[in-house]
Amino acid sequence: MNALRAMIVLLLAASVVTALAVVRARHLNRTEFVELQQLEAQRDALDVEWGKLQLEQSAWATHGRIEQVAREELGMEMVRADNVVVLKNADR
Repeated sequence: MNALRAMIVLLLAASVVTALAVVRARHLNRTEFVELQQLEAQRDALDVEWGKLQLEQSAWATHGRIEQVAREELGMEMVRADNVVVLKNADR
């Protein structure tokens, strides 16, 4: 009878330990899933921002915009044919 009680206590302890392990595993699974969802949302937000930055970069890099900045902010102007000087290499 003592061996039977010991076996029952051992099986009960094993069941409790197993149940606690299952609860812990499920908790970790839920925690990791929530973190995964947060990281995916952050990735999506960064993808949207990246797309906006690419559009902004393409808008700033258009020839018209570059020419406008060159004229207005740098005081540059289109070269005229009578202002072109061609230099020849004397060594040739």
